[in-house]
Amino acid sequence: MTDKKSKITIPLNRVEGDLELTLELGEGIVTDSWSRGVMYRGFENMLKGRAPKDGLVLTPRVCGICGTAHLLAAAKALDMISQVRIPVNALLVRNLTSMAEHLQSDMRQAILMFMKDFINPAYRRQPFFKEALKRYDPFKGSSVLQAITSTKQIVEIIAIIGGQWPLSSFMVPGGVASTMTQDDIISCRYIVSQFKTWYEKKVLGCSLQRWAAIKTSDDLERWYDESESHRHAEIGFFLSCARVLNLEKTGKGYKNFLSFGQFELPEDHGSDTPRMVFAPGFYSQGILDSFNQQLISEHVTHSCFEDYAGGLHPFMGETTPFIGGPEHFKYSFAKAPRYQDKPAETGPLAEMLCSNQPLFVDLLAKQGGNTVARQLARFSRAAVLLPYMEKWLGMIDPADTFYTPIPFIPDGKGYGLTSGSRGALGHWVVIEDGEISKYQIITPTSWNGSPRDSSHARGPWEEAVIGTEVDEPENPVTVGHIIRSFDPCQVCSVHTLQKDKGLKTRYRV
Repeated sequence: MTDKKSKITIPLNRVEGDLELTLELGEGIVTDSWSRGVMYRGFENMLKGRAPKDGLVLTPRVCGICGTAHLLAAAKALDMISQVRIPVNALLVRNLTSMAEHLQSDMRQAILMFMKDFINPAYRRQPFFKEALKRYDPFKGSSVLQAITSTKQIVEIIAIIGGQWPLSSFMVPGGVASTMTQDDIISCRYIVSQFKTWYEKKVLGCSLQRWAAIKTSDDLERWYDESESHRHAEIGFFLSCARVLNLEKTGKGYKNFLSFGQFELPEDHGSDTPRMVFAPGFYSQGILDSFNQQLISEHVTHSCFEDYAGGLHPFMGETTPFIGGPEHFKYSFAKAPRYQDKPAETGPLAEMLCSNQPLFVDLLAKQGGNTVARQLARFSRAAVLLPYMEKWLGMIDPADTFYTPIPFIPDGKGYGLTSGSRGALGHWVVIEDGEISKYQIITPTSWNGSPRDSSHARGPWEEAVIGTEVDEPENPVTVGHIIRSFDPCQVCSVHTLQKDKGLKTRYRV
């Protein structure tokens, strides 16, 4: 009997920007997939010919959700070019504001976007549906309203320090362009305390210390069975729903995980290899290797850009838009970043693995990277960050300096690597004759949602949906769980033409 195959294209809402996923189905199973970034942007070309510091103003506009991360990457690239060491106060401020942005994004993604899928009509007869509707009904659910309030407050830290959020520009080469008074520190400590109280009570259902004691999947089972407050909290309820649906069996991909590292520890500031809260690394097939940015390349064989052979390092990167006919099979306005020429997943799960967080190393060894592990890492990242925020707010000295003066930005090249809320983020910058001559940005969704590369290997979430059962092609809810566990932000991963070059071909998706 011939295996009849069909294709469906599904828009995935609740992401920042535009994302479509085309699935090939054979007997109700996903046999192939194509992730399409369908919005056309591009800051690389906008920045050419501008003053070196213009990137500090323009690149936070890449994404209104993780603009602080883009600002940090832009500032770090200019720090490198200027060969300046920022003061400890500036390091702490940069870390704290980036953490605040992570906390907001993680909780909104988890509660407003990911958990909402549990009220999909396909689950109307599931035992969790009634409670899920009470919690996650848009604009009405109890968990939704609490998450909006608490996450709105945590980013006030960025506004106190940087003057506004989003689209702040307070980080500059040499440090930060703002200072903190003792009153500012007290206000920030209060905000962190309020967020921590909500997070412990409503998200964890236990103290940060109790959660930190979970080192293995068996520990997680004991925690789950230990208390009704654990099972009723957001993470416990997530695990309950996931178990009913066997989500731990979904979303498995390449087992390659990439972290650029983030949050340098102040006691190691200035050392050649400073320790970080989340370590850089490449975790592949259960083996952790050191990270080397020279091993990054970008491919465009299936991206809507003019072709070049193989992949190019970002310092050599080209961003020349091109929309080809069917013979080119270019289907996405995202490039295809690779590490060691391999597709690599990034995000909180990658950060946990590259930092040897024991719970996630154990989960990966026993179950592989999957939808549940990916989302659990995002749900629980705040448990790692909050103790540092409390500690570091006590270390800021208002009487000390927040900035090392730089007379001018010299010619040269540098890169700024960090982690946005969705994973590894990098800016590569070249300054020539006092102007930006090259600017390349690789965002987390470029990694996770990339199209195929020059070897025709699928991107990470293209691979992760292969083998997924689709009972209702008009409502592929399990595919939605998988893609949303990556926390897609397609607005960051796509590009635009230069203003003097128009589109010659229309592209319909």
